[in-house]
Amino acid sequence: MAVELVILVNEKDEKIGLMPKMEAHEKALLHRAFSVFVMNDKNELMLQQRALHKYHSPGLWTNTCCSHQRDGESSLEAGKRRLMEEMGFTTPLKETTSFIYKAPFDNGLTEHEFDHVLVGTYNDAPVINPEEVADWKWMPLESVKEDIKKNPEQYTAWFKIIFDKFYQHLNV
Repeated sequence: MAVELVILVNEKDEKIGLMPKMEAHEKALLHRAFSVFVMNDKNELMLQQRALHKYHSPGLWTNTCCSHQRDGESSLEAGKRRLMEEMGFTTPLKETTSFIYKAPFDNGLTEHEFDHVLVGTYNDAPVINPEEVADWKWMPLESVKEDIKKNPEQYTAWFKIIFDKFYQHLNV
């Protein structure tokens, strides 16, 4: 299996190089990423529970899907690719905002990402890939906001940051 490379960037999201994903996480180097939020017509968010064997944040609830762009791939292309790989469907996406965050994990790895937030609409059930996703559910945005306050340990670091800072961008 080929080593997955991430795109190293500066604070302006300008590419400065490529590096194996695990090495970038070990060294806490800033790299490009994306987070997809899929809403339905009832203004509910499709959440996924990360697979229990993931190397960080296993079993935590998070946005519909997320990952890293490949070299030469736009954020929208990457979002559609990963949505199909993780959730088994595609839908048109639009980029709403981006931000930088840094989150260290208990296993010594650190997410330091220039994260592009992508939003789309879909109304059917996904066909989840069990290698990536343990479970999924639709949840009203207000309920997600309340549950994060009550049970923050059940959600990924980036999801909590996006929900806290960019909530207004999640309505399609």
